Amino acid sequence: MNIKTLYFNPLRECCHLVWDEPSRACVVIDPGCYDAGEFRRLQRFVEEEKLQVSRILLTLGHFDHIFGLAAAARQWPVPVALHPDDRFQVQTSIDFATRLGLAITPYEGPFEEIGEGDVLRFGGAALTVLHTPGHTEGCVCFYNSAEHLLFSGDTLFQGSVGRTDHPRGDYETLLASIDRLAQLPEETVVYPGHGYPTTLREEHLHNPFFPENRQRR
Repeated sequence: MNIKTLYFNPLRECCHLVWDEPSRACVVIDPGCYDAGEFRRLQRFVEEEKLQVSRILLTLGHFDHIFGLAAAARQWPVPVALHPDDRFQVQTSIDFATRLGLAITPYEGPFEEIGEGDVLRFGGAALTVLHTPGHTEGCVCFYNSAEHLLFSGDTLFQGSVGRTDHPRGDYETLLASIDRLAQLPEETVVYPGHGYPTTLREEHLHNPFFPENRQRR
């Protein structure tokens, strides 16, 4: 699989494009494009690489991950995949963004409900859904075991984890999700929802929220 990360909006959210080389079938993970210029960057990359968008995947429903969802769904009328427990986050995203002085165009289309263990195929590639609540109730990661790739959304960051002080966040639940991710192969490359890629090996060594490091605190 090929991966391209574009950084969008004032919160520097990571929008990941993942595609299968032979077929050019592509998924767009978390289209957080804040304005027309940012969306044009996403659209131009898809066009230049001759990618065929087959799904839009959401790791969660917070506003910074869906700023460009309405525009992306218009441009590519494909399924929009979301865990049903995060519909609340999508519904409250306008109010949340407005409180921060940010504008968001609401997405009013349907969702493809996804959950633990679902396999999302595109071309010859596939991503498996891991339900990892804590930051939100419906947070998910997308995992490819063959190539050891993890798209972790706001569950896991380089050296940190997602905050739990937003509505419906829960710290103990998040730690349980981190414990689960810590069991994946250490060579797994992690592409988070903010910041830069890391590996689970590095997180075992340095992330204070990983189980072995919590025990040392």
